[in-house]
Amino acid sequence: LLLCAFATMASQYAKPCIRQLVQVCSSRAAVSASTAGQRQFGSLVKSSTSCSTAHTHSASALLLRYNKSCPSATAARYFSSTEEKKEGDAPAAEEGNAEENAGAAGEAEAEAPVSREQELEKEVKDLKDQLLRSLAEQENTRSIAKRDVASAKNFAVTSFAKSLLDTSDNLSRAMESVPEEYRADTENHPVLATLYEGIKMTDENLLKAFQKNGLVRYGAAGDKFDPSQHDALFEYPDPNLEVGAVGQVMKAGFKLNDRVIRAAEVGVVKKA
Repeated sequence: LLLCAFATMASQYAKPCIRQLVQVCSSRAAVSASTAGQRQFGSLVKSSTSCSTAHTHSASALLLRYNKSCPSATAARYFSSTEEKKEGDAPAAEEGNAEENAGAAGEAEAEAPVSREQELEKEVKDLKDQLLRSLAEQENTRSIAKRDVASAKNFAVTSFAKSLLDTSDNLSRAMESVPEEYRADTENHPVLATLYEGIKMTDENLLKAFQKNGLVRYGAAGDKFDPSQHDALFEYPDPNLEVGAVGQVMKAGFKLNDRVIRAAEVGVVKKA
């Protein structure tokens, strides 16, 4: 009798729940785990849990048996519990983000004076760099001006000196045109010897005037050939001189304050 009474009571309370569960499982919304079906299933579960302990056990047994035949109900219950967890976790995540933002704002406020100090230090560094560059530029300007003044002083007579080089060359050619045996023969050729002596004195005085102004004549047989100071016109063998030496000087060279203003035209000795 007790078992019959228990079964009767369980069937009376379980029939409405089973009817509603069958409706939920038969609908396509519960199969697709829609939001409306999940909420409806949750309300059914809540209503079934409000029954007495005995009724709850009987309803649970019926639900387990039905879940085996309809797995979609279990899926719907899983999705509903997942959504509830997400809804419960959302406020906590928002609170955590708010705390992180507040902490970051506090750190930014704490770092604000440091960044201002760094900005001032950078400005001072830039101004110092500009000052040093300005001083270096002024020093370069002074050195360039000083060099230009010295160059103008040393080479101001360059054009004038070049115009006198031909005169020196002509005097040298005039002396070379006098035979060596007549240069000192004052008895037989006194006029020629006197002329040679006068030309020689004129050439020496001109060279002294050149030297006072920094103009020096160079180029002699036996000197080592230097491309920066000599222009090689030809080569010829000479057993009395070293190979690569200056053998003949066709035209003497001149330097003005150690700067070549005219290269010497020479013949270079080559290997025989």
